[in-house]
Amino acid sequence: MNYNNIINDFSCGITTITINRPSKLNALNRETIYELNLALRSFERDSNTKVIIITGSGEKAFVAGADISEFAHFDSEEGTSLSREGQDLLFNLVENLNTPVIAAINGFALGGGLELALSAHFRVASENARMGLPETSLGLIPGYGGTQRLTQIIGKGRALELIMTGSMIDAKKALDFGLVNYVVPQNELLATCATLAEKIISNSPAAISAAIKAVNAHHFDGVNGFQVEISEFGKCFDTKDFKEGTTAFLEKRKAKFTGK
Repeated sequence: MNYNNIINDFSCGITTITINRPSKLNALNRETIYELNLALRSFERDSNTKVIIITGSGEKAFVAGADISEFAHFDSEEGTSLSREGQDLLFNLVENLNTPVIAAINGFALGGGLELALSAHFRVASENARMGLPETSLGLIPGYGGTQRLTQIIGKGRALELIMTGSMIDAKKALDFGLVNYVVPQNELLATCATLAEKIISNSPAAISAAIKAVNAHHFDGVNGFQVEISEFGKCFDTKDFKEGTTAFLEKRKAKFTGK
């Protein structure tokens, strides 16, 4: 499928989605959110795609935020709809995708851009990355899950400081906070993500999907994450991947997983 705002590339089990609005520093508008939804759902159904990497075009920005021109005139009802629609179409989708998603953060990841990175299963940043949630400077708060996911990842005090001050942090501080997993030179960003993806691909897709469900369960109100873990652990025993993995271990050979 042809898209106006994203570019897709596939190689060796890894699909890279590049948000491509360089003149807008890759800001998220409704069309881009919709295209990302279509692409992510398509790649989740594609058995050849084992890992998805999301990044931004150019060296300046991963995603510099939401496209403010789209909602500057909204009232409260329209704003509520914007937040709910965006979370349903993209941010919750990314977090709960069965296929692992790595955010490759190059340059600015602000507002909705940082919220997109927070939705990914983990994050790798280039040395020039800058991250923040500046919505309070516009008279808003983060509306695409940022108040929740940032708090879960770096803690309440640090999250509230970043949100209330609207400050940006650099890649080193993001690493210190546990916001990103790695910081690397910009020219090594995608290669580092690919190396991590290759390590993921060597393991069972069925087990990785189960792990995502179990880890995410901890963050849902009224859901007992331990019970979800027990259930997903048990389901693994009925998969072909479990039988292949244990047989390969006992036979001292490399497992050939199918994701079934």
